[in-house]
Amino acid sequence: MDLTGGSTLARTPHASPSGALSSAASPSVPFSAAGGRSAAGVRAGVGDRGEGGRGGARPVVTELRLSAFAGHRGAVHPLGPVTLFAGPSGSGKSTTLRAYEALARLGAGDSLDEVFPDAADCVPERARPDAQGRRGFRIGCTVDGPAGPVHLDLAVQAEPRLRIVGERLTGRGRTLLATALRDPGRSTVQAEWHTAGATPVTRAPLPDDLLGTALLPLRVAGKTAGQLEVLAAAEQVVIGLRSVFPCDPRPGGMRAPVLPGEGRLRRDCANLAEVLHRTHTDCPRRHHRLTTVAGAGCVGPVTGLGVQELQDGTVRAVLERGGRPATPLGRLGDGELRYLALALTLLTGPGVLAMDRIAEVPEAMQSLTLLADGLDRGLDGRQVRELLGLAVAIAADGHIRVAGTVGERGAGEVRRTPGVTVVDLGV
Repeated sequence: MDLTGGSTLARTPHASPSGALSSAASPSVPFSAAGGRSAAGVRAGVGDRGEGGRGGARPVVTELRLSAFAGHRGAVHPLGPVTLFAGPSGSGKSTTLRAYEALARLGAGDSLDEVFPDAADCVPERARPDAQGRRGFRIGCTVDGPAGPVHLDLAVQAEPRLRIVGERLTGRGRTLLATALRDPGRSTVQAEWHTAGATPVTRAPLPDDLLGTALLPLRVAGKTAGQLEVLAAAEQVVIGLRSVFPCDPRPGGMRAPVLPGEGRLRRDCANLAEVLHRTHTDCPRRHHRLTTVAGAGCVGPVTGLGVQELQDGTVRAVLERGGRPATPLGRLGDGELRYLALALTLLTGPGVLAMDRIAEVPEAMQSLTLLADGLDRGLDGRQVRELLGLAVAIAADGHIRVAGTVGERGAGEVRRTPGVTVVDLGV
């Protein structure tokens, strides 16, 4: 079915939408079938069925598809509880995580221009514009959960105007939602979703700058079996995508004392001391475990992670040394600070992270995914081993997953770690 052609919904096998962008964008950016070229060198299987797979309780993203995105074409990446992308510089590791985060933000309701401020950079370099100068890109994912595997695929026009020109949501062999650009002069797409009952499909316009799947819970009544099926699939995808925390610790901003606040860790982890101030009192068991992890990755003996309140009202975190003078975290090396920040993220959860919590969904139905670009950046081999071991152990209970990238130096350690899915790019 061509997403721009307006054909009716039908039962279809799992595949990304096929056909060119037609009147919506360049025909050089077609939807490829989901069975296109798989990422080379996947070492481990996903193995999620006991966690978020068919019939599982927690919706989780188990596949990322970059049909045509920046330097990626026809790439299909399975995602396990701990998945790390490896490869030389320029192989597309960071771009892969960017696509994941983009889908997550769209699932949370962000508009297209907020998610892709430089959308032209996402268009494959060799994509030729059509006669109207239109070019675009295509990405998608699979979210497993109680509704079974649900597949979301997007066609985005980047030039001359940014808009979603095609979206398809499929599950259990059925197309549940499809959108198509009918009138390029309007800022809407024509959507049709599965209804069953007396009316097999429902049609309505949707904005062309928002993810239609995220809007379905507001548009579908849920009165027929078909509508309930659509709602279950859409909500599963939204929950799976929104349960993401991108973590990019910046040691340069983590050294200075900070004012105490709500104690939610920011993306750059600059307020690490403030969060440790909170976990020290609110989460003593996790704080104690973090102390143990700190001792394994920091130089010298570590008997505790303390917080000092300074006269100006700020707080600073220190490593307690057991009879020796405490070491302020500001004196630690970049690798030690990044190691502590990533470990803290793994040991806490949505309540301690500055992320959009899904308050209406029980925590037992949510599985946090930590996105960590450059997981091994600045870390030595011992710290990488400790962090990977912690990630695998934490991911085993199904509450936290990890998707990240590692450089060539850290890739060897990653490949030797049981329980890690390694995706080798650029081979």
